[in-house]
Order: sequence, then C-alpha cells, then structure tokens
Amino acid sequence: MRDVFHTHPVEARLSVVLLMMIVGLSLTTDTFLTLGNVTSLLNNNAVNLIWAVGLLVVLIAGGIDISFAVAASVVQYVAAQVFFGLGGGNWVIGFVVAASVGIGLGMINAALIHGFRVISIVITIATFNAFFGLLMFFTRGRNIYNLPDWWTDRIFIFERQAANGTWSELNLSVAVMIVCVLATWVLIRLTTLGRQLYAFGDNPEGARRAGVNIWQMQIVAFGWCGMMAGIGGLMQVNIAQEVVPNALYGRELEVLAAVVLGGARLGGGRGTVVGCILGVMFVAITQNGLNLLGISPFAFQMIIGAAILIAISSSNLTFTRRAKAPTEAQLKEGAA
Repeated sequence: MRDVFHTHPVEARLSVVLLMMIVGLSLTTDTFLTLGNVTSLLNNNAVNLIWAVGLLVVLIAGGIDISFAVAASVVQYVAAQVFFGLGGGNWVIGFVVAASVGIGLGMINAALIHGFRVISIVITIATFNAFFGLLMFFTRGRNIYNLPDWWTDRIFIFERQAANGTWSELNLSVAVMIVCVLATWVLIRLTTLGRQLYAFGDNPEGARRAGVNIWQMQIVAFGWCGMMAGIGGLMQVNIAQEVVPNALYGRELEVLAAVVLGGARLGGGRGTVVGCILGVMFVAITQNGLNLLGISPFAFQMIIGAAILIAISSSNLTFTRRAKAPTEAQLKEGAA
C-alpha cells in the first residue's frame, strides 16, 4: 500500500477520498448504495468518461481542449444530416461518421495551434465559440426529434428487476465507454506514440531534439480527443433520443475538473487512465450525493470551480519544484 502512495500519490489519495464519500453517503442516504443508483451513475456518466479519456491524451501532450463538448454537438447535427441522406444508416456507419467528423474537428484545432504557434487554450476558446456560433446559425437552435430508429432504440447490456419492481439496467453507452477507455489505455501505455506523447508533454524541446515529430503529436492528441468527442456525442443522442444544439454546452468544465483531479498535469507529461476514471467517479458521486441529500445544484458548480482551482495550484507547485531542483543541485556542486 505504501508503494502505491509513493508511485501513484494522486490516484491513491483520490481513492481514499472516494471510499470515504461512498461510506458517508451510504450511511446518510437509503438509496445511494443500491443497484439502481449505481447503474444510473454509470449510464449518466458514460459519455463524460468517453470525453475524459480523449481530453486526457491532450493534457498528457501538454495541451488543453475546451471545445470538445461543442464539437460533440456539431457531430450530432452533421451525423443526423448524413443519416438522413443515406436513408437511415446503422451503428457501424454511425460510429464511422461520428469518429471521422470528430477527428476532422480535432485536426482543425491541431492545425491552428501548429500553424499559428499559439497556446492550445487560446485556439480552443476560439474554436469553441466558432463551432457553437456556426451550429446555432445553421440550425437556428432547432431540435431534431425524427431520428433513425437504430440511433434512438435502447440497447441494454444488463437488466435486472428488484423485488420492489424497480429496474436496474446498463445501456449501450457503458459498453462503448469501456471500449474507449481500453483503447486509450493501449494508446498511451503500450504504443510508441503513447511514450512520445508523454515525452513531448513533459519536455517539448527535448522531445523535438530527440526526433519526436511535434506536428504528429498534436495531430494524434487533438485527433483522438475529437474522435472521443464524436463518439460521445453519438451515444448522448442514444441516451436523450433527440439532438439538441445547446444540450452539451458547459459540460466541458466538469470533464476538465475530473481529469485534472485524477492526476493529469496541466503542464503535460503526466496522467493515467485509472486516475481519469477516479476523477470522473469523484465528480459523478459528488453530484449524485448532493442531489440525494437535497442540496442546491449550485453547490456542485462551486465544487467544480474549486476543484479546477486546486488542480491549477497543484500544477504550479509541481512546476516550481521541478524548476528549483536543478538550481539547488548546481549551487551545491559550485560550493563543492
């Protein structure tokens, strides 16, 4: 246990906090630790976790993307128009279209960042507003309800009826979430590209001198985030059974808070899939617990803001320590 706290301190501490929250909510509410509530938590946060693992790759590469939620809305509308043109489509076509459009939007971010040599948060703020403005302009804010049956039909991977008649179920989005999480883990842990992403995020200049292709890293990071945004948008329609232009607006902060709380450093070079999962669980359980306790939903927004602030402060402290260490060593060598 001590080794875990030493090698993965953020994940270990967050696990302890989550355990305390689970025990506390189990003792203070009658419905938190029930199969129905647990499955509801998984269903409601599957899309957030899909987006979170996409954002994780960008953060590891030293970037930041706040446009992914709006990009997911764009994917929903573009996909709907493609399906109408094809006369319906199916899930295979759906995933191909959503992933392709999402990658395209991610590559727009990568191209602008690389071309203008501007930090990623500035570019993604710009594309966030551009994507949303164009979406509202062309759709006029109208919802789409008449969608293909395959897209709105509920598909369950688990169903169970309790003795009191209530149903517990896991829908297709949970299965897609598991695949996306595993694919991201394979990318960042088992491939050369993944190791290059960590190296590039930790020390861009050193990675460049070692032969890492900067343009390729940005394409992979933002393309992967865009693909996850598209897939998440596709699954959100399956859950909501309609396309709403502004339904996903604002959810990017929840996901960002979850990823940075899970240990992804805003300066790049650090982050794990396990930490990402724990961060999403923390945000989800916090929101669910406040609802069960009857506390105002505005308290959740305050907690998200505080979480982002704490994450930024922790990152700055890390940067300071890393910058001071070589200086202190040099001073000792000079004194010797």
